[in-house]
Amino acid sequence: MMKFGMTLQQRLTRPNWLARFVAVGVVLGATMQSARAHVSEQGLILLLPTGVYITSGVAAVALTVLLVVFLPDRQALLVFSKKVLFTVRPSNLHSWTSLVAFVFLASLVYLGFNGTRDPLTNPLPLFIWTVWWVGFVFAQGVFGDLWRWLNPWAGFYDLLNRSVGMEPLFVMPEKFDVWPALVPLFAFVVFTLADLSPDDPSRLAAFVTGYWLYTFIGMLMFGGEIWLSRGECFTVLLRLYARLAPFSIKDGKLCVGTPGWRLVETSKVSVGGGVFVLMVLASGSFDGLNETFWWLAKIGINPLEFPGRSAVVIPTIAGLAVANLALPLIFAATVYAGMVLAGQRENLAHTFSRLSLAVLPIALAYHFSHYLTVIMVNGQYALAAASDPFASGADYLGLGVFYVTTGFLNTSDTVKVIWLSQAGAVVIGHIIAVMMSHAIALKIFGNARKAALSQLPTAVFMVAYTLFGLWLLASPRGL
Repeated sequence: MMKFGMTLQQRLTRPNWLARFVAVGVVLGATMQSARAHVSEQGLILLLPTGVYITSGVAAVALTVLLVVFLPDRQALLVFSKKVLFTVRPSNLHSWTSLVAFVFLASLVYLGFNGTRDPLTNPLPLFIWTVWWVGFVFAQGVFGDLWRWLNPWAGFYDLLNRSVGMEPLFVMPEKFDVWPALVPLFAFVVFTLADLSPDDPSRLAAFVTGYWLYTFIGMLMFGGEIWLSRGECFTVLLRLYARLAPFSIKDGKLCVGTPGWRLVETSKVSVGGGVFVLMVLASGSFDGLNETFWWLAKIGINPLEFPGRSAVVIPTIAGLAVANLALPLIFAATVYAGMVLAGQRENLAHTFSRLSLAVLPIALAYHFSHYLTVIMVNGQYALAAASDPFASGADYLGLGVFYVTTGFLNTSDTVKVIWLSQAGAVVIGHIIAVMMSHAIALKIFGNARKAALSQLPTAVFMVAYTLFGLWLLASPRGL
């Protein structure tokens, strides 16, 4: 190991000026982008100077790459150190809060089957798609493992286990790892993007009921915790996001650090886990891509005369499948290219798996950006539905006369604020990802020079994906 006091610039030998040349080239290439139009959920189409914003955002990420390349390894790792705030007493209340969540979900499913047919007044679609999938998932990545307290299976399973005692019927082989969770993850995204009416309350209620039963049967067959941590896609996803959060309880102590500090510390990651992370990013990206004029033109659809979801079911599923296959392969090739540059080609699976964790900030940032306007509008509908769940004219929350407003999508000033918030989140997510990737590479290679060389292809990947993410936000949409 080199001494911590030396900079990476001092450690690189003369032949490695090529590495610096490539890194500078990334920055210069990032500044050569054209302006694009911006649409904000079809509320208002403006010719904003998004080329300037995109160039600035990509350049910020690229400059971050240069910064971490020349940052001494000790400082690079200290960025992701943690600080203990105070000791936390262990609690078993999560079983009871999980039972409450189960009862609450059952009530929502009842309303889905028996309540109003309007998805903007029925609480089930508003809660599932807006409060939970948009708001809760993002909160999990900011505040830590809230899902441990609110998942709707663990409490019911614990209650049955204490009452009658249950032994798993089968033992899940270790080699299965989290691969079983990839199947429901793909099915969920297919339902979200390709189903003819995923917002229909009764249709969604049937889907939620079926998935709850599927998960609970898996718990009975293989054991509660085993199935949740390896076969239930939302638990796998949300636990990953919880480890991205700055706050975490570790060894009975509440700790805080730079977002991603727990992921940098993680040394045991499976290939299945790495593929899962990249499928999450691919699915989120395709969710934005399949609405753009570019994609609709590719599948022969006039975006100004959209024929309906039934006309794009097959192309949507096919495109999603290709995205989910392609991105892990591209990332694996990127990691391998970095290993070749570093002169260390062994343990590709381990390196791929650990570096894939650095993609999580990008996935969460795009989740926030893509759904920001959704929660701004549908969050209001969700509040109104909570006050009047049966659409009977009740006002349990005392809101009085309540109007849902979309005025912030109809003026240039507020649309600019929304766009800058979305673009800022994407850029910040990529910057954190670059820093995490470098810190993880330092731990893997144990040598600053090798770590820097290994990150050059990854840096190109990160910068390119920043550009892609900002382009998605700025592209006109046809759905």
